[in-house]
Amino acid sequence: MKRVGKDDFAPGYVPGHNHGSVDYTSVNDGHVHQCLDVTSPAIPTKEGSHVHYVEGYVLFEDGHTHHYKAYSGPAIPVGNGMHVHYYDFYTTEDDGHRHRIKGVDMAAPGTK
Repeated sequence: MKRVGKDDFAPGYVPGHNHGSVDYTSVNDGHVHQCLDVTSPAIPTKEGSHVHYVEGYVLFEDGHTHHYKAYSGPAIPVGNGMHVHYYDFYTTEDDGHRHRIKGVDMAAPGTK
């Protein structure tokens, strides 16, 4: 039996995959928060791509935290049979301010 490793990827769409991300929020009210999350499994789009849903809290900083709920953009192929998603959203307003979170999640198998 052939062994399959983490560098063996399936071409096209991989239905049950998800993505992780580690990022920082924008600087607001003199501080940032770290944001660590894992997305939902892929949600197919009518255009033939897919997006992911994510929700969670940023890490506690400056005496408070913020919540967020968002969807990623569609899949962006990055070569080697992998893809990423762009995200750009805002946290809830807490302690009189909110933060923007934007970036690219960690690559996952598939190209669609």
